[in-house]
Amino acid sequence: MIGRWHGLIIDCPDPGALAGFYQELLGMQRVYEEGDWVVIGDAPDRPGVAFQRVADFTPPRWPDPAHPQQLHLDVRVDDIEQAEAQVLALGATPLPGGGKTFRVYADPVGHPFCLVWQVTG
Repeated sequence: MIGRWHGLIIDCPDPGALAGFYQELLGMQRVYEEGDWVVIGDAPDRPGVAFQRVADFTPPRWPDPAHPQQLHLDVRVDDIEQAEAQVLALGATPLPGGGKTFRVYADPVGHPFCLVWQVTG
């Protein structure tokens, strides 16, 4: 092992707002905030998700390869219908695609993410 995972950094136009979206989605807390940088996670000494302000941010376009998605998160849920209602209320937007065990959305600034669940039966 060369190192340990420290964090995932997401470019965005407003770090505080996008961090708030992901705090609600993932059940994390804000562990650090300074200027154009916000970090959420389980605890300050564990890996987290950071949001950094980028001037002239250009959002990805799903599923257009000419405008890469820049990152993609999969979020495991127990009840897809309930989870979908919650992420839409937070400002997510449904995107084309999906399948038997996942649905695709964009966060408030356009980064795609999926809600995934285990289908039984």
